[in-house]
Amino acid sequence: MKKSIALDIFDENGASLGKKRFYTTLDSKESINKWIKQYDDKAITEISYMCNPSPDFQHNSQLYISQKKGIEHFNFFKLFKNNLIVGAVYFSVRHCIKATWINHNDQFLNPNKKWEKDTEFHSDCLAFMLFHGKNRITAKDGTNHFIPFSEKDIDAAEAFESYFMQDFLQGKIKQDSKSTDSKSLFKDELDFIPTKPLIFSDEAKEVLQAGKEIFKHYHTQAKDSKDYNPNAALYDIKAHFQGFNDKGKMNPPQKAQDEAYKQKLGELNYALKNLAKKIEVKVYEYGFLLP
Repeated sequence: MKKSIALDIFDENGASLGKKRFYTTLDSKESINKWIKQYDDKAITEISYMCNPSPDFQHNSQLYISQKKGIEHFNFFKLFKNNLIVGAVYFSVRHCIKATWINHNDQFLNPNKKWEKDTEFHSDCLAFMLFHGKNRITAKDGTNHFIPFSEKDIDAAEAFESYFMQDFLQGKIKQDSKSTDSKSLFKDELDFIPTKPLIFSDEAKEVLQAGKEIFKHYHTQAKDSKDYNPNAALYDIKAHFQGFNDKGKMNPPQKAQDEAYKQKLGELNYALKNLAKKIEVKVYEYGFLLP
């Protein structure tokens, strides 16, 4: 039996869209959800949750991170210092490629080992996750541990409640003792807690810079408003400028009245798309998807 077959694909007008490869041996490959379970520690004190829906494109819309555990009927992965990089990799490889009618059944798989030593890939994925639209961290649900900037960087009016993400990016998070159970959480004794400042690619730096401009704009414009929160997350900032409709759903960006905000958000989304393209290459190189 052939391991794969390639079929011609066409749009609704009969125009060729190239070829699509289908694999006949996927049943023998483990999924990305089984892969991430080896880093899932239900005993840790989480800084957030990430849901793990079915590992294909058509379910990627259900993949988000939030302060509280959701009510959906799938696994919720606790994020903390030990597995934050792993969680960012999982999140980013599933969200960096747009879901279409052509790929909607494609399966995300247990990767090869090459990703483990690619620290730039780790940093790229973390930056992508921090500023992606499926990051639903909100200060309204508790302490926001996902602010990657200092108060001075973004002109915050008050001190933050948490410096976790700043410390993580700077390699200042304390390592667990070798004798603790948390060390054995990682297969082959791997540890993904950085011991020195993370090095970001140019594409990730553009995302961080664009994100900083949005945070800074919020703290400059909103510090005198009644709903101002120095610990605001990206989701809170979007809510402040975009508002909600009568059904409680956040309005689209074009509903925002602040033109500077809309421009800065557009710049962030553009930077995220460029970073996504860079991550996409590694998705196939490391075996998260078959080509």
